[in-house]
Amino acid sequence: MPSEVACIEQTVSLVTRHCLSGAAANDNLRFRLQVALAEALANAVVCGNHEDPAKSVQVEAELCTDHIIVQVTDEGRGFDPEQVPEPVHPEHIAEPCGRGLFLIRKLVDDVHFNEQGNSICMTLRRR
Repeated sequence: MPSEVACIEQTVSLVTRHCLSGAAANDNLRFRLQVALAEALANAVVCGNHEDPAKSVQVEAELCTDHIIVQVTDEGRGFDPEQVPEPVHPEHIAEPCGRGLFLIRKLVDDVHFNEQGNSICMTLRRR
């Protein structure tokens, strides 16, 4: 997808529709997928690619019988996810970063980053 905030909603809708088509998807799974994907895309566009129109964000989805795997990769330098502070701690509550990653970690069943830190892989179980 283009590295534009305006494209996030449409991309979330498209990926969700394809990931959940033909399968009995409950509202909980739909919500978790949509929010986690929107946060991952926003982080990729804004933090990774710095909204550079010359860059893009790659989205891949793997549909399995009992789970969905979604990978979002930007063209940025990456980051160390372990260095992002928990936004719920009082000393970090006012900081502008970390909320999206916090939400993703709470909504998906498994999350991994590549070594560079510019690609997130999220697994959601169909429950």
